[in-house]
Amino acid sequence: MAKQFKMKKETRELSSDAYQEISGEEYKPYIGKREFLPEFTFKAILTGMILGIMFAAANAYIGLKVGLTVSASIPVAVMAVAIFRILGKGSILENNMVQTVGSAGESLAAGVIFTFPALIIWGMRPELTKIFIFSLLGGLLGVLFMIPLRSLLISKQHGRLPYPEGTACAEVLVAGDKGGTEAKTLFAGLGIGSLYEFLMNGLKLWNFRPSWDIPFYKGAKITGEVTPALLGVGYIIGPRISAIMLSGGALAWLVIIPLIMAIGDDVANPIYPAETLISQMSVKEIWHYYIRYIGAGAVAFGGLITLIRAIPTILETFKTGLKSIFKTNKEVRVRTDRDLSMLVVISGAALLAVCLWLVLSFWTATEIPVISNLLVAFLMVIFSFFFVTVSSRIVGLIGSSSNPVSGMTITTLLLTSLIFAMMGWTTDAHMVIALSVGAVVCISIAIAGDTSQDLKTGFLIGATPWKQQVGEFIGVLTSAIFVGWVILRLHKGVGIGSETLPAPQATLMSLVVKGVIMGELPWNFVIIGIFLAAIVEIIGIRSLPFAVGVYLPFYLTTPIMVGGVLRYITEKRNEDNMLKTRRENGILFSSGLIAGSALVGVGLALLASYSKRLTEAFELGHGWMGLFNNIASLIIFAGLSLLLFMFINKKR
Repeated sequence: MAKQFKMKKETRELSSDAYQEISGEEYKPYIGKREFLPEFTFKAILTGMILGIMFAAANAYIGLKVGLTVSASIPVAVMAVAIFRILGKGSILENNMVQTVGSAGESLAAGVIFTFPALIIWGMRPELTKIFIFSLLGGLLGVLFMIPLRSLLISKQHGRLPYPEGTACAEVLVAGDKGGTEAKTLFAGLGIGSLYEFLMNGLKLWNFRPSWDIPFYKGAKITGEVTPALLGVGYIIGPRISAIMLSGGALAWLVIIPLIMAIGDDVANPIYPAETLISQMSVKEIWHYYIRYIGAGAVAFGGLITLIRAIPTILETFKTGLKSIFKTNKEVRVRTDRDLSMLVVISGAALLAVCLWLVLSFWTATEIPVISNLLVAFLMVIFSFFFVTVSSRIVGLIGSSSNPVSGMTITTLLLTSLIFAMMGWTTDAHMVIALSVGAVVCISIAIAGDTSQDLKTGFLIGATPWKQQVGEFIGVLTSAIFVGWVILRLHKGVGIGSETLPAPQATLMSLVVKGVIMGELPWNFVIIGIFLAAIVEIIGIRSLPFAVGVYLPFYLTTPIMVGGVLRYITEKRNEDNMLKTRRENGILFSSGLIAGSALVGVGLALLASYSKRLTEAFELGHGWMGLFNNIASLIIFAGLSLLLFMFINKKR
């Protein structure tokens, strides 16, 4: 029997129906609906937990640096295949369980770093216990509220909702099950990204941020942070989004800042919110006091427009989702169609709501009456339920990387802050509470999108849904334990809000909450940003990536564009039969670059948080380059880009 099964397995393929619009009941997964393979095993859960913690730390670092995060499902799946080949080959369902648990950590980190670092930016020190509890409760809400939607979105709408990352991850798992060699490309990127980052930022052998002032053009500068992570991010997000982000950065740093400096000599008084004359301000100060508010207005508009554009989808999904919750179906289901019971979902959601209320009452008893905390807990649960429904559907259409998490979070924070302001809750403590609402909702949104993609992968290959859902719970728990600690150590090591980790999304959230509740928002600059984004929308360009480009420092968007250009060259080559292979090579190598660079960055920051003398002992310095310092940095980065291009064209 074992021999017959093996022969049958070697001839398997992912069904062509994986890409067709057919009923979920008719779809035949890679592993049969009545077949049983090892799935929820100790080695799969443990491996997923370790990889989840690793990618959560890497994504926290990348998100705090550039305000973007990338899906970890595919690299985690590839690493799972490679690890199990060393330990003794695991089944495809075990590999899928690893990526389910592991990718939950990456998504939870995204939700945390978008919100909680705002407390640090306000000059407060967030408590590790609070980060853990709110992260855990938000993540569990995201998983629970997505469970009733699985049958509707993933099975019944199979083919209509493509779920790009989930489908790509299924393809990777099937290729690995048949003996694919993608792991070599991923680990090569991981090793090269780690080595490059250590030599550049550990030993300081060359300048990581070369720059040139533009002669006769005061305030304008060409600069770039030449890191492997940013190159990889640019390749993954592609040329269009990279170019739109770069155009936003160019407008801010090559047009608006020089314009402000040009007219600043004739301005006799400081312009709020700055307290010094423009003529006495540096480029960095102009960005801090003016450009980031313009960028905040643009990002807020872009996020809300993205949300408004999805309203028809939101209404349809919300309506059908409510029906599915209260619908009872007592028929016996096959293995691949069994979710956790609705009793678990409803009782779990009720328990989490009570926990949120009790936690808020314990921590905010002096700022808000206990009875009023019912309103705050209610806002957390209602916003989470609504936006989880939205997120689960949107990622099915456009993917997790394009999920407007920040737009939905900004909407939550705006509404919550307006409610607080109308109730007279305008102290620093009330700002923290409003941010906590946004944090729980943001984390639930991010986790729901990841859960949706993971369940789609499981649907295609024939996993057991309830086991994946339990795996998501485990991934949320393990990452919630570690991600807060990583953030606090990063802050102690290099400083959140510094040039190294500017935390753009968290800074934006802090501006929204403080501006609405305290009434300190410089609306003139915010409105300028809103109109900039509106003009971009009018001419037919998606405003959110443009707005992010306006908001980010220019040195972050230029290397991203280099990766985007390499992706453009890949897509434009004529050999269509090799296009898929080249694209996958690039994504895997870029994922490795991102993970390697970020993990070394996290390691150096953690080391500095314990002993800055030790990190300084490694630093050799790049003074030996002399006048050619910037040129040498560019040449080395060009070599890294050439290496990425070579791996893109590598034959398997």
